[in-house]
Amino acid sequence: MAGLKHYKMALDPAIIRLGNMTTNRHKYFRWTPRTAGITFVYAVVVPSIVGYFAYTTDGLWDFRAKRRGDLLVER
Repeated sequence: MAGLKHYKMALDPAIIRLGNMTTNRHKYFRWTPRTAGITFVYAVVVPSIVGYFAYTTDGLWDFRAKRRGDLLVER
């Protein structure tokens, strides 16, 4: 029973094509205005927005040792 090969199955050609496409994606990538814009948004704009909100709300809320009726805002 140990020598039987039960794991052999027919491979789906679409899954094989998808695997090949993801493996070789870097070979066919080109910088276009669309890809440059998307890269700029995700590399510069989104971290800037998150950093701005993190900086403006730094130390604004204190969640330690709060009881019922205490305020979260520490202004």
